[in-house]
Amino acid sequence: MLEPYEILETIRMITVEHLDVRTITLGISLRDCADSDGARARRRIYDKITRAGENLVAVGEQIAMEFGIPVINKRIAVTPIAMIAAACPDEDYVPFAETLDRAAAVVGVNFIGGFSALVQKGYTTGDRRLIDSIPAALAATERVCASVNVASTRAGINMDAVAHMGRIIRATAERTRERDAIGCARLVVFANAIEDNPFMAGAFCGPGEPELAINVGVSGPGAVKAALEKVRGESFDVAAEAIKQVAFKITRVGQLVAREASRRLGIPFGIVDVSLAPTPTVGDSVAHILEELGLERCGAPGTTAALALLTDAVKKAGIMASSHVGGLSGAFIPASEDAGMIDAIRVGALTLDKMEAMTSVCSVGLDMIAVPGDTSAETLAAIIADEAAIGVVNHKTTAVRIIPAIGRAAGDTVQFGGLLGEAPVMPVSRFSSAAFIARGGRIPAPILSMRN
Repeated sequence: MLEPYEILETIRMITVEHLDVRTITLGISLRDCADSDGARARRRIYDKITRAGENLVAVGEQIAMEFGIPVINKRIAVTPIAMIAAACPDEDYVPFAETLDRAAAVVGVNFIGGFSALVQKGYTTGDRRLIDSIPAALAATERVCASVNVASTRAGINMDAVAHMGRIIRATAERTRERDAIGCARLVVFANAIEDNPFMAGAFCGPGEPELAINVGVSGPGAVKAALEKVRGESFDVAAEAIKQVAFKITRVGQLVAREASRRLGIPFGIVDVSLAPTPTVGDSVAHILEELGLERCGAPGTTAALALLTDAVKKAGIMASSHVGGLSGAFIPASEDAGMIDAIRVGALTLDKMEAMTSVCSVGLDMIAVPGDTSAETLAAIIADEAAIGVVNHKTTAVRIIPAIGRAAGDTVQFGGLLGEAPVMPVSRFSSAAFIARGGRIPAPILSMRN
């Protein structure tokens, strides 16, 4: 039973500290939509998505109104399309992306994830066709998100796929150059991708997922910062406890919304992802949480340690608050969606190298990083390889969402609007990695992968 002070505290977290349910994401398995005729497969995909998702937006809005809890986004994640489209002989998978886009528009979601392939150990024909279709697919759609898993702790790093994705990112940037290469903001390259991630752009419904599932992502950087303000100057033990207490409450809010959405839609509850996902809104920054722990600026020495404490405390609280915590759960550090990160980059406190170090302990990886438009495909691939190595060796999910801002140089800014905000263009090393990337093959799995 909730005590009155707990209700009042949650109301304050929502109204003052920007606590929200960032997304209700409906996972839909499309495995029964595969067909040797591509047109028939696409009809099945469209029909299943529109049927399963027809009430998702309405239910999300009803819950937000009745419970007074902001539900910012309603989204859909589907089975990696490379697995479904492979049943047909079509070589161009752009029509599959366009089908997803139309279905997403009809049900009213802002993003649909799953134009994806899993190639950590090698390609199938369908995987290669999908990856080659990504630039045109993202240029032709508004809501479709793409992802490719190029590495895992068990398989190692598929360096052929890493090099391929460097070229694909460049091509996607060129295809959407008139919109500040925004297509790249809907493209993620993973190591150790997970099957129940509700956050975009990397969400897909993994092969181990049920027919349908409701996954909720909840966020509250402002609430965590407010809790730390009350223990300013106290030891790290006290700070960790303060984070855990507020993250516990945040998770319970997410579980409440997830279970209610599950009940109303008649779809099983999957997981709650308690990730501190920032927005450009003032007071909703992960960087400001780290600075509240005592750093003059995010990026100063000690930043990685502060982020490790934050991520660990959030995960521990989530596990205590719900039996079904999943997704990524921790803290995101996007370079465009966090006002504090943007400020730190602009004053020179936060660099690409420092952000890479931080990804060893955060939820995911290098997120929404804008780099100069003349950055080569080989350099992009090498950045992906470095990030994949961090994930593979540390047995964690890492990712790269990087945007070569065509026609822009370091120090410029690209504007995306909405939750994507703006991104300062960050400099990259001027030294070449081309010969390294040209080796190809596979970097073997680390010894810690031998767990059987």
